[in-house]
Amino acid sequence: MEHPENSSEYKGLQVNSGIEQPSIVNPYLQRGRFRRRELTAGEMVEGILKGDITILSQAVTLVESQQPLHQQKAQEVINRCLPYSGKSIRVGISGVPGAGKSTSIDEFGIHLLKEKGGRLAVLAIDPSSEHTKGSILGDKTRMEKLSQHPDSFIRPSPSAGSLGGVARKTRETIILCEAAGFDKIFVETVGVGQSETACHSMVDFFLLLQVAGTGDELQGIKRGIMEIADGIVINKCDGDNVEACHRAATELRNALHFFPSSPSGWEPKVMCYSGFYAIGIKEVWDMVYQYIDFVRHNGYFELRRQQQAKYWMYETINEQLRRSFYQQPGMRELLAGAERDVLSGRQTSFVAAQQLLDKYFEEMRLHH
Repeated sequence: MEHPENSSEYKGLQVNSGIEQPSIVNPYLQRGRFRRRELTAGEMVEGILKGDITILSQAVTLVESQQPLHQQKAQEVINRCLPYSGKSIRVGISGVPGAGKSTSIDEFGIHLLKEKGGRLAVLAIDPSSEHTKGSILGDKTRMEKLSQHPDSFIRPSPSAGSLGGVARKTRETIILCEAAGFDKIFVETVGVGQSETACHSMVDFFLLLQVAGTGDELQGIKRGIMEIADGIVINKCDGDNVEACHRAATELRNALHFFPSSPSGWEPKVMCYSGFYAIGIKEVWDMVYQYIDFVRHNGYFELRRQQQAKYWMYETINEQLRRSFYQQPGMRELLAGAERDVLSGRQTSFVAAQQLLDKYFEEMRLHH
């Protein structure tokens, strides 16, 4: 643009044009030079077994991918890592939003790494992120101590997909983490919905975090979740809240007496602690390890792991069948037509579903 100062009305003023500025992009930069070479399944397994966090992260990303080629490679990596897995203690941690899960996991993790050594992986089942666009990434920033610890690995869950899909990917990630030498696994879940049941189906100990002072303590928690808990801990037991926490603990202990006894033979304990002030954390983990010794001794530890493996076999079959049905060519149009018939009252839901399934099985027969 011409400088206005060089106009004839401004006598004696002269502005020279500046030196032409060079481009900010390095002209010698080779495009694509920094593209990472894709690792083979064998190289990935080798890296994971050496405990390489970068390669472990890449493998987990592969597990989370929806692409069929990635899925195939991921399954190969998982199968080759399988013989090296299973040697960790897996703990599920759940609690209502606001129960202080992130602070507690941070304190729990640091306590365990200090007391027991080894390595810790924190994974998450967060299917709700499909709607909220992921709150769990915030958790990583709230676990300040663990995120800086050299022996910890924090992995948020994928931000979309059905609960079954997210949970299966978390279970597969556990196998990879164990092969990489992580001997303690935390599986964190949002304390609402079915994600607890999914979490329970992949951990050895299910720990439920509660808070007191929210009105009726027993209302704040579903019976189903309490039935699967191996231990209930009440957080924020500090300052003026101590009395309320102990009162809530008594109520919960009384409530637990009415539940059927656990197949493990273990009687769930109710304890109080403070995640923020790190009070009572040692006692909570003494309880967890006491449980692990108890179930290892009576054979339930191995039985539960076998039941979980069976459960995930059926879950995988269900998911593959579901995906196959919806991905069948032309199925979208047939579903849209069936939907119109059901909404207009021309057909019942059950007849429409049966016809769609018949069509699907017929197509499958023709292809095979």
